[in-house]
Amino acid sequence: MTDTSAPLNSRYDVAAPRWGDKMRTLGYYDGYLGFLSAPENQSGPDVSVTDVGCGTASFAEAWVAINGAPASLTLIDPSRAMLERGLAALQCRDVEPGLIQALLGQAAPRPSDVVMAAHVIEHCPDPLTALRQLRDLLRPGGRLYLVVSKPHWCNSIIWLQWRHRTFRQDEITALLGDAGFHTDRVYAFPSGPPSRTSRGIVATRTG
Repeated sequence: MTDTSAPLNSRYDVAAPRWGDKMRTLGYYDGYLGFLSAPENQSGPDVSVTDVGCGTASFAEAWVAINGAPASLTLIDPSRAMLERGLAALQCRDVEPGLIQALLGQAAPRPSDVVMAAHVIEHCPDPLTALRQLRDLLRPGGRLYLVVSKPHWCNSIIWLQWRHRTFRQDEITALLGDAGFHTDRVYAFPSGPPSRTSRGIVATRTG
């Protein structure tokens, strides 16, 4: 991501006070719980986790609800307002995350065992570059938990506000391969708005 997203960041600052409640009302938090609760997706406590483009940390909060507190948790987002609400949500679960206010590609924390990114690369100028930047946040063999927008008329409505991309399944798995990932599994959200707008993917860094 580049600084051309600054107007979008300002809109996220404005949306932040209601964002967490909106994610729950629309079923995204429950969707993330379902995605992460599959036995093959679960993890132990001795992992480092980075949530990129975390928003109010619904994805990270779901991780903690399923797996417990990780050894370390870092939240990355360009919006300070979003980060502060994500911090508050995780503190309610007795987790103290590190906060980095930055765009993807600007932050360089120590590589993690797990990187999470929900609806991030849709807003990046070059999705392949964004996926490579996510790869660089992972240690070799680390896992990416990715949620991306898929083609559906509901996303046409969302596009009017956020001007985001959508990805067919074959398109996103090809991009992941080009970025240095092996796609382990694809998850279909079973109900609600997430089932119409989103696709979950677990991928492993190969190099």
